[in-house]
Order: sequence, then C-alpha cells, then structure tokens
Amino acid sequence: MSSVDTKSACQSSPAGSGAGFQVPPERRPRHIAVIMDGNGRWAQQRNLPRIEGHRRGVASVRATVEACARLQIQQLTLYCLSSENWKRPRHELEFLMHLLEQYMIEERNMIMNNHLVVRTIGRREGIPASVQQEMDKTISMSSANSGTQVCLAINYGGRAEMVDAVRRIGHRIQRGELTWDQIDEACLADHLDTAGMPDPDLVIRTAGEMRVSNFLLWQISYAELWVTDRCWPDFREEDLHQAIVDFACRNRRFGGLHHPDAGC
Repeated sequence: MSSVDTKSACQSSPAGSGAGFQVPPERRPRHIAVIMDGNGRWAQQRNLPRIEGHRRGVASVRATVEACARLQIQQLTLYCLSSENWKRPRHELEFLMHLLEQYMIEERNMIMNNHLVVRTIGRREGIPASVQQEMDKTISMSSANSGTQVCLAINYGGRAEMVDAVRRIGHRIQRGELTWDQIDEACLADHLDTAGMPDPDLVIRTAGEMRVSNFLLWQISYAELWVTDRCWPDFREEDLHQAIVDFACRNRRFGGLHHPDAGC
C-alpha cells in the first residue's frame, strides 16, 4: 500500500463508514488484542449495578467479533477475566462466571455462522466445572472452522503465564527433553499459553486507561497501542474500524529506521 493510499484511508470518515475496509488486507493487523475496560464505570455513571455493565458489554463483544470476521482479521484476543479480578466481590464474580457460561452456549450459532475458531488461555483454577464444560464444548465444535480465531483470556495474567512457561521448560529439562543451551526466545514462546499464535499487532484499550494491566506482556513487545475514552459497553464496530485505520497510518519500525513508504 502506498503512502497516498494509506493517507486516503486515514482521512475517511470513521463514523459508520466501515473505514477499515478501505485499508488493504496487508495493512490491517493480523492479530488484535483488546483490554475490555470500563464496564463498572459505565454502569456507575448511569446509577446502575456494576453487573449491568458486564451484561451490556456482551453486545460489544459480539459486535467486535463479527466485525473482525468480516474484516478477515486472523486473530482477536479478548481480556475477559484477569488473575487479579478474583479480588472483586463474590456476587460480581459469580455473575461473570454466569455470563461466560451463557456466552459459550448462546453464541454458538454466531460462532459457527462466522466460521470462528474459539480457544482460551489462562489458568483453569477457580473456574466452575459447568463453565469449563461449556467452554470445552464450544472449543471442540469450532475447532474445524477456518475463520477468525477468537481467543478468550480467562483467569489470565501475563506474569503467571511466564512463570508457567518456565515451569514447563524446567520439567522438560528434568526429563532430558531439553538442554539449557536450547532455551532461547523461540523456546520460551513455544511454552507460553499462546504457543502457535501470532503476536498481537494492535492492542486496543477502552475507558481511557494508559496501562497494559498484565496482559500478554511477552507478546505485545512491538504491538501498537490504541486507547479510546469509550467504556467497553459503548465500543462498537465503527470504533474498531477507526483503530484499524489509525494502525495502518503508523510506521512500525521494530527498532529500525523510518521507511519512506510506510505510514501516512
């Protein structure tokens, strides 16, 4: 894509225009990761219970997933529940588990109609058996699909993931399957929860927070960050399109020099 073409996409009207489709596929992010923040604040601003924000956030998940499928994004990773979220009130956690189980059941038609592949990352400890059962059923039934891969980060933390990866490597060394000299970046990546996935190109965070919150710490080393003040329940397809257009306008140097044909 030439700099002129990219500039044209950047200047297009984002509101309801499907501007992301004006970005050629090779300039779109392969992998988009989203920190879905602001459900509680959205509810509090409307004098509603916090759990209502989580409920409304499901519509944003659906809109974002379907938009990524239409844009033929290779992978979408959603930060659903962090390992730190267990500190929240019990009734809120129980509602989140209920929403997750409900999502896995009620969205199966949408998943299959859009040819999505579902997988999860994160530790399973603390997740009710009934929820795990529905997760596994959805993962299994979508495994043969060929569309966008939707990865749900549930009870996930980037530091815990790296600790688990080091433990896996240590066990393999104990069994004589690896030597210390074989440990490099590729080896560590192969033992992360995300083994086999492309690293995120674009990280979206809602609700205006300027931090990564222990999300995919290894994988987002060179990702572009895009932050919106919108709380997650208000995030819709046009916001995703704007993020993709802005992504296409950036010059990703990966430690190198500016390329004259890159960006806007």
